[in-house]
Amino acid sequence: MSEGPMVVGTDGSDGAAGAVLWAAQEAALRNQPLHIVCAVDLDLAERLSADTRRRVREAAGALLAEAAATASGGAPGLTVTTEVGREPAADALLRAAVSAVPHAEDAAVTIVVGSRGLGGFSALLLGSVGLTVAGRAGCPVVVVRGTRRPSGGVVVVGVRDEGDRGAVSFAGRTARRRKASLRLLSAWTYFQYFETMAPMPDVVRRNMEAKAAASTRLLGSVREEFPDLEVSEEVVRVPSPAGELVAASRHADLVVVGVRRPAHHVGRTLGRVTHAVVQHAHCPVAVVPRS
Repeated sequence: MSEGPMVVGTDGSDGAAGAVLWAAQEAALRNQPLHIVCAVDLDLAERLSADTRRRVREAAGALLAEAAATASGGAPGLTVTTEVGREPAADALLRAAVSAVPHAEDAAVTIVVGSRGLGGFSALLLGSVGLTVAGRAGCPVVVVRGTRRPSGGVVVVGVRDEGDRGAVSFAGRTARRRKASLRLLSAWTYFQYFETMAPMPDVVRRNMEAKAAASTRLLGSVREEFPDLEVSEEVVRVPSPAGELVAASRHADLVVVGVRRPAHHVGRTLGRVTHAVVQHAHCPVAVVPRS
């Protein structure tokens, strides 16, 4: 599947400005347009006076103009479009992503969100809009975290099994565009197997062998797909897989994790590891649907 346009949300916050800049530069690398959405929930605003609604729309337009200028400044020549969303922010971004590629089934849009908007109380935690989008989207979602710093020259992708093939391919394409290396990291812990009736040494050995086999198969696949890409793999047993990925994010340009979204699920949909990574990583995190 090819990678299509970028859709990014803005609310005028510093986190949104960073997301817009990241999305603009990534869109330019893809040779794809950028669509910026500012959601003001105008349906709710119908309860307000006509003058207040007008001022809300004008404020949203001003934020979009500022965001478009940021995007154009960071990626000159980029095609940028803007939209005032009438729905709540998460709904507006998800709808815009579907609308961005209505006739291109072989292309996938990517949604970009900041780590915390104006409604946030801590720069460390991902806001409700970002969590909702990352948990519901059927396309890749990038959460722009961390402070801007020199490129680390590496993209890290978390690998559990062959269901992460889509995440690995996404990471490989990103690394190739950025002329970075790709690191496949399979981190696991045997604490999750404490309730098993099998002897612990056998459980550890079998799990290690399964993780190594899956990682090796994916390594072969990615080397075939990206023959000119520098690729490495690592299978490690650690107290916390999420902690290992967060630690790896200190020296990465992007961390990519896969997420499985059950058709009928109530509550948190990201899973413990993915949830922890998008909350605490030191660099942008891409959440990619698992096959």
